[in-house]
Amino acid sequence: MTAIGFDNDQYIRIQSEHIRERIATFGNKLYLEFGGKLFDDMHASRVLPGFQPDSKFAMLTQLRDRLEIIIVISALDIEKNKVRQDLGITYDEDVLRLREEFVARGFMVSAVVITHYSGQRSADAYRMRLERQGIKVYYHYTIEGYPHNVELIASDEGFGKNDFVPTERELVVVTAPGPGSGKMAVCLSQLYNEHARGREAGYAKFETFPVWNLPLRHPVNVAYEAATADLNDINMIDPFHLEAYQKTAVNYNRDIEIFPVLDALFSSIYGTNPYKSPTDMGVNMVGFCISDDAVCQEASKQEIIRRYFAALNRLAKGDCNDQEVQKLALLQKQVGINTAYRRTTVAARERKEQSLGNASAAIELHDGTIITAEASPLLGSSAALLLNVIKHIAGIDHAARLLPEAMIEPIQHTKISFLHGKNPRLHTDEVLVALSVLSQHDDNCRRALEALSQLNGCQMHSTVMLGEVDAKTFKKLGVDLTCDPSKS
Repeated sequence: MTAIGFDNDQYIRIQSEHIRERIATFGNKLYLEFGGKLFDDMHASRVLPGFQPDSKFAMLTQLRDRLEIIIVISALDIEKNKVRQDLGITYDEDVLRLREEFVARGFMVSAVVITHYSGQRSADAYRMRLERQGIKVYYHYTIEGYPHNVELIASDEGFGKNDFVPTERELVVVTAPGPGSGKMAVCLSQLYNEHARGREAGYAKFETFPVWNLPLRHPVNVAYEAATADLNDINMIDPFHLEAYQKTAVNYNRDIEIFPVLDALFSSIYGTNPYKSPTDMGVNMVGFCISDDAVCQEASKQEIIRRYFAALNRLAKGDCNDQEVQKLALLQKQVGINTAYRRTTVAARERKEQSLGNASAAIELHDGTIITAEASPLLGSSAALLLNVIKHIAGIDHAARLLPEAMIEPIQHTKISFLHGKNPRLHTDEVLVALSVLSQHDDNCRRALEALSQLNGCQMHSTVMLGEVDAKTFKKLGVDLTCDPSKS
């Protein structure tokens, strides 16, 4: 079992309680900007072992009858078909996915807001598509000089020009497929228009990272910088919080830079700003739920290394620049590690050296055992490793052949002769299909397949970049994979 460093039950309880308190602070109407992923938050679950990927959803379930959801998408992202990289779907498709997920879990989705609207035909077409499905859609317009032209923004020609989204519940969660969608502007626009209608409402911000009450260079916070290296987010001591309370709190550069503008906007709308710092605006309670700091530090260090290898791979493919890689290398140094800190990296490279250059791979099990494998004429290194590790877990003799050569060769013949492939070696998915067929009559194959569930959360390294099929197989198994930026 993976060591647990985070109390998920405590988090769900105290986070929902804290949001209730914030709602009450603003007269029972709160717009909550929800950053990050509402569900499938795999980054949080990796750096805070024990945090469940849908913990935030479970937390909001405690408030479900008191909240409604607004989903935000930028017209600019619709126009350029922006893709959510982790899912491989466009933002406009993800809005529909998110809505379906929310509704299926019993949440009320009141509307979709298209921001940065300036007459784009693609946005008009998207609005018509949503409205044909019975979804209410509103436009928020591009405001010249946003966010610094406060006088224009907080006027009838600024926020006052935007469509007002009618809401009926006391908590309005504003979320989006990704960053840069305009969630904060939607919240502030709603505040302005609520105030213009004689109704008071409040604003708060939910961001899991950086964790404001952990040290600036705590590995959990450094792992957040690693996760956003492509955006060049930088963790900083919140100077406004320090000045107001003489207490150190961690925030990130964009929130700190925008705070003077928010301060002016709040003051323009209400006459005063209820918040003295950007940290004040947050409602995040994650830092109070870490039950084993050492476990979270170790998990975060592994995440930083994984992010570094992922950037190296993207650089090799021409999908990122040297600056991102250099930043990640620096972040490793800040927590005192390098790639040799990752045991599977060392083991895989040693196996490659011992095999005189064959592609190799290594996996570390939860008890610290490391299993290695190398490529052969029949199997790729990742497929060979998968067989080795499930035999080990199932207690099957290493010398036992789960897949007879007589079965592998016809599969290879089909791949080369009929599917016109160039690599005859079996991939991981092909190995699993073959094992599944054999498991009907072979007890070892059945036991090996049953061992797959124990790979969830294990660490793996390959000395070559894996193809899409193999990489996805390990991802589905819950294996945390890194690869050297090499094809051979």
